[in-house]
Amino acid sequence: MTETPRTPSSKRRRSLYAGLGVTSILGFAGIAYLALMGGAVAAEGSAYDYAFTSIDDTPLPLEQFRGKTVLVVNTASECGFTPQYEGLQALWEEYRDQGFVVLGAPSNDFGGQEPGSETEIKKFCEVNFNVNFPLTSKITTKGEDAHPFYKWARGETGSGPKWNFHKYLIDPQGNLVGSFPTIVKPMSRKIRKAVEKNLPKVEG
Repeated sequence: MTETPRTPSSKRRRSLYAGLGVTSILGFAGIAYLALMGGAVAAEGSAYDYAFTSIDDTPLPLEQFRGKTVLVVNTASECGFTPQYEGLQALWEEYRDQGFVVLGAPSNDFGGQEPGSETEIKKFCEVNFNVNFPLTSKITTKGEDAHPFYKWARGETGSGPKWNFHKYLIDPQGNLVGSFPTIVKPMSRKIRKAVEKNLPKVEG
């Protein structure tokens, strides 16, 4: 693979923007889902009970984020919503000094839009969107093979991601306090307000 920074190829761009058609699929159902799941949810147990593997193949227990606010997002490199990486990076940069973390979890579950290896995914994110927030190895978000964190989140909310770039918000105590579907942009007022509400409390 070339090491020269580049924007997505024309083939990849076609794949990216073709995915925008999913908006019509979400339609009113997506809006209804947002209304139902955009706020707090009552979850049993804690996000700290679960662990991922990093994109660099090292342990990534959610316990290491105890005391911080975490936005867990299932991502994909060839989706119409892939440009949300830019918003996720901006959100991370705005709030990370206040105890906030974005955690990207690449997944090939929806439309086969994350076919690459971990190495390819990491390079794509860095070259095209300057991503430097943590990324996990590729995971599954649905079905019997779903990652345990996603089984937990699905069990507590009653529904899991419908597409790439679904967002779960975890508070500093490890509680699941928000679930936002794909159509809610990372820098939207709704997500920023939820993040600000759940940032770690500063003593004094």
